[in-house]
Amino acid sequence: MAADENIFLRAKDRTFTGLTEEEQGEWSGPFYFIQAADPQLGLMKAWKEGNCDSPGEEWAEEVRLTKQAVQAVNKLSPKPRFMVLCGDLIHAMPGKPYREEQERDLKEALKDVDPAVPLVFVSGNHDVGNTPTAGTVELYRRGWGDDYFSFWVGGVLCLVLNSQLFFDGSACPELRDAQEAWLEEQLRRAARSRCRHALVFQHIPLYVRTPDEEDDYFSLQRGVRESLIKRFLQAGVKAVFSGHYHRNAGGMHDGLDMVVSSAIGCQLGTDPHGMRVVVVTENQVVHRYYSLDKLCESGMDEDMKKLLC
Repeated sequence: MAADENIFLRAKDRTFTGLTEEEQGEWSGPFYFIQAADPQLGLMKAWKEGNCDSPGEEWAEEVRLTKQAVQAVNKLSPKPRFMVLCGDLIHAMPGKPYREEQERDLKEALKDVDPAVPLVFVSGNHDVGNTPTAGTVELYRRGWGDDYFSFWVGGVLCLVLNSQLFFDGSACPELRDAQEAWLEEQLRRAARSRCRHALVFQHIPLYVRTPDEEDDYFSLQRGVRESLIKRFLQAGVKAVFSGHYHRNAGGMHDGLDMVVSSAIGCQLGTDPHGMRVVVVTENQVVHRYYSLDKLCESGMDEDMKKLLC
């Protein structure tokens, strides 16, 4: 069996087989999942050499770190309900050298994730391009599944978005508009549904620190951001999970938690290589970032485990 046939339930027709509202729409008690971001195979050497525009000619360290992340997830007990990777799976942009090799090696590194833990993939700017086209989005879909979709877990509605279509959808307006129409329907559905919580997963954060910050490469433009925040709040979205910043950041504003998680791969700040454990209870969503070393060695903290009881 090829590596990419064994590592995840491919999102198709905007949903996950086995994780639909009919099957998972009822609240079934506390659970947790793993949120990670930016394995970005190829960036570490490019960053070290000061040439991030390079497609990245070496990625052995990122592969090692991804395998360590897999080991950490497999050691956890009880098992997380799913693991979501919030974009920039690889560093080479569409059409650049090493892209196919980086994708192949990432899939190979992920293939040993416990089959009981579905993998959810989110597209990042390096996965579909800074200005995505119909061609680059289709390339991503062939390799990783739909670029936006929904799924349900234990009464919680999860929305996966292609944030690059928000950031710059100018080269594929029909795809940008299609996601907008789909998202509007999903948010109306969330507002009127019986879901216990609604969560959003995307690569680019709405903001890094505060909703009124200036436009920046690491967050969505202010006008787009303000519109999405308003719509998310009206629909009852509890939290938005992202990566892209390669540092931990974010914050709670008006009841919406913007969670910016640092990377499995290259760090641009002082955070360790790591992942986030997210516990979902009937009334709250609690999360904590762990280094890969700590999660491998000792797992979740006891206070997080107690929330599952």
